[in-house]
Amino acid sequence: MSETALVDDGIPDNSVVKRAARIGAEIRDIRLSGDLSDQAIAAINRLLLQHKVIFFRDQVHLDDAEQERFAARLGHLVPHPTLATTRGTTSILELDSSRGGGRADVWHADGTFLDAYPKILVLRAVVIPQFGGDTIWSNTAAAYLDLPPPLQRLAEQLRAVHSNAFDYAGIARVRAVDKKHFDEVFTRTIFETEHPVVRVHPETGERALMLGCLVQRFIDIPKFDGQKLFDLLQSHIIAPENTIRWSWKEGDVAIWDNRATHHYAVNDYGDQHRIVRRATIHGDIPVGVDGRCSLKRLEVEKQLPISVA
Repeated sequence: MSETALVDDGIPDNSVVKRAARIGAEIRDIRLSGDLSDQAIAAINRLLLQHKVIFFRDQVHLDDAEQERFAARLGHLVPHPTLATTRGTTSILELDSSRGGGRADVWHADGTFLDAYPKILVLRAVVIPQFGGDTIWSNTAAAYLDLPPPLQRLAEQLRAVHSNAFDYAGIARVRAVDKKHFDEVFTRTIFETEHPVVRVHPETGERALMLGCLVQRFIDIPKFDGQKLFDLLQSHIIAPENTIRWSWKEGDVAIWDNRATHHYAVNDYGDQHRIVRRATIHGDIPVGVDGRCSLKRLEVEKQLPISVA
């Protein structure tokens, strides 16, 4: 399908600028709002499915309410299962680097510890450091296609357990405030979900790898072998040719298809302040090549130690 065919129903083709061969496009000369025409929203959805992540500069007019009004045109808004939403909103999650939980410098797809994890994320830049703080996205459908056919067949047979209680302490540059937030907020309820390692995209039919830092183990694979297998498959996801790196400016908006991407927030801005706000759109339960769905295995409230005055 041509670029013109994708955009002739709401966004001019000369407003779409590809940022890399396999992933990413910038959409220019459009003002995001909840009042966009149905044709424009349909074009945005089509461009998102094609490019996996799309970017919009100069959206400084957006506040939390208007960001949600726009995001709601793309699907049903949902809050994060463990993190608090901004007061007065349905789903806005503030990620503030000065507080715990504001950094995400690991390769991941959002919320894969859930069975129906988010399908689309809408991220708005509020405060951006003078240097650093880029985000990198990867195309996990392209990563699957890069696998030799025998490895594709192997990956299609695998299932993996994802959990929000991953080895956060093993990540470099973890601050005390981040560790406290992880222990007391992000993992106050522990989830485990079994997913196919290759999911079939419900709209495009593409096959995409589902891995990232939330993977705990492969089903029926010993840990030693599983780690080597994970590293092999994950290396295709993060291969440079499958990625796009975005340098933020205040007012930028990024929208990505969480079913066919991973992303990584680069932690290279030191003690500078960085605030982004995210709206989350409810997803569907993944289905593997064999037709088996993802399966929730665990949801349990964690017992925190009681402090004694």
